Amino acid sequence: MSLKKIIVPMLILLSVLLTACGGAPAEPPPAELTKIRLPMGYIPNIQYAPYYVAVEKGYFAEAGIEIEFDYSFETDGVALVGANKLPFAVVSGEQVPMARAQGLPVVYVAAWYADYPISVVSKTEQGIKTPADLAGKKIGLPGLFGANYIGFVSLLYANGMQESDLRLDAIGFNQVEALAADQEDAIVGYSANEPIQLLAQGYEINEIRVADYVNLASNGLLTNEKTIAENPALVRGMVAAFLRGVDDAAKNPAEAYEISKKYVENLSEADDKTQKEILATSISFWQLEKLGYSDPQAWENMNDLLFEMGMIPEKIDISKAYTNEFLP
Repeated sequence: MSLKKIIVPMLILLSVLLTACGGAPAEPPPAELTKIRLPMGYIPNIQYAPYYVAVEKGYFAEAGIEIEFDYSFETDGVALVGANKLPFAVVSGEQVPMARAQGLPVVYVAAWYADYPISVVSKTEQGIKTPADLAGKKIGLPGLFGANYIGFVSLLYANGMQESDLRLDAIGFNQVEALAADQEDAIVGYSANEPIQLLAQGYEINEIRVADYVNLASNGLLTNEKTIAENPALVRGMVAAFLRGVDDAAKNPAEAYEISKKYVENLSEADDKTQKEILATSISFWQLEKLGYSDPQAWENMNDLLFEMGMIPEKIDISKAYTNEFLP
């Protein structure tokens, strides 16, 4: 028998044995991505860096998700998720009990902010250093709705004050201009936005942070009971990808800033120092001991506050409004 006739069958046999013993099957082609329109509740902004990072680094794609950012009003996003028209939205904490009180089966599945990111800001010459100093003052805020209003009233309640102790002025989202022009004694805004803008314009300010006085459930990721029941893997993947973005942005703010330029129009032309300070302040509010974890006491406090304010007719079963079961 020739050498060739011996070697060829041996090679074939060796190939079969290797395949049987250790050869892995070829990887299946990637499944089609689930396209998700995600209401953000605000305009494109450096504060959304974790989401931009998670998209750019492929974290959502790894979870089988393709994100389309929708910068519509926060209340629109809550309504769409509550009606199961969309599976997720980015919301502030007060929206969740208010929605459930209206019969919308929404569920908060991942905390983004550890502290409620609202501040009362005034020029130093007003001498407003504590909540008590707000008595009799004219306070400008976007309106009697949303996180600015809820945060401000919680600050009053925590210090034994009422809205009647001062004057609230609904001025829309131009708090910086109103305070600069001395149209208001103080304004209410996001801690990572209005105070930084005013400082950048050269104004000396005092800032009272709501989080220094009261613990409230804050910004995070919302879904609904139907999505949880029918597609828990999607929820888990969405939460994991988002939290990877939060972690990355917090650890690598310079990189997150560069990535955000692709998603935030005119960020490249904006004042770098101011925008980076906004990002740094935002990151300081994300410092949860466990990423994504919802503090039960913060939710109890929010439930109590909304009831006291008359924003919900009765306290809801708050345990159904949030869950920590989808955290990595």
